[in-house]
Amino acid sequence: MPLHLGVVAGDEIKCHYHGWAYDCTGKCTDIPYLGKDRRPNGVKSYPAVDLDGLIFVFPGNPALAEARLPKTLGSSQRREYKTRRLNRNVDCHYTFMHENLFDMNHQFMHRRFMGSIRANCLGRDHGDHWAQVEYSFSRTAGRQSMGEKVIVDLTRRGGVPKKDFRDHMRIRTDYPYQSLKVWLGRNTDYDTAAPVLSVWLGYTPLDAQQRTNRTFGYLSVKKPPVPGVIHAVWPFVTRFTENIFREDKEIVEYEQRAYDAQGSDWNNEVFPPIRDLRTVLARCGKPLP
Repeated sequence: MPLHLGVVAGDEIKCHYHGWAYDCTGKCTDIPYLGKDRRPNGVKSYPAVDLDGLIFVFPGNPALAEARLPKTLGSSQRREYKTRRLNRNVDCHYTFMHENLFDMNHQFMHRRFMGSIRANCLGRDHGDHWAQVEYSFSRTAGRQSMGEKVIVDLTRRGGVPKKDFRDHMRIRTDYPYQSLKVWLGRNTDYDTAAPVLSVWLGYTPLDAQQRTNRTFGYLSVKKPPVPGVIHAVWPFVTRFTENIFREDKEIVEYEQRAYDAQGSDWNNEVFPPIRDLRTVLARCGKPLP
């Protein structure tokens, strides 16, 4: 019987079917109709940690659990940010999610909501377990949506002179997690300054074939200097980001269907940062037995 159907009592969980009780280590602590000497060994347990409002369960070697836990989930717990939680199922392999966020050349797809945007790659780097790419953007046609204005313009007016304005985006995969940060200002120290937009994401496979995943995380926007204005304009931020996520979800699911129809990856990848990323994903990813 699945234990998630059971009842939590203190630090124990009781099975929904017969009331057998298990503690945090998985040890069976009570069978209502048998004596103490008749208890079985119990069930398997896994290290679990509540971090910034999300529960992380580590199914691998327990000795590695602490080292693999992220230190923080972006800017989700910082008071100077307003944050929304992201949580949705996507019908694709998790690596498509990493590539989609990493490759900002796909902004053409979002032209309906962002106008025509040109992504300029500023640099890239990678290591054994991580890959990073940085961009700046220029608008070639069209207008900003209200949601984009909230994220960029309201914060810029809070202290970045127009002549010094420059957007700088850093996307980083620290396997298996991913982050996106945006700063404004030409002379910003990007390693120490607070970004105006901070996104933290994780992707968990949901099936044995890894053709579906749960995408979860936080999107945090730095509050403008005017108190309370972020709450008034938040519906525009939500609508804008939902539209972008919807288009991203649709395109990666198309990619998965193409992969399945072709039986393999027929892409001729030409963008160097994606080649870096694929090397990291291939090195770190483990197929399910």
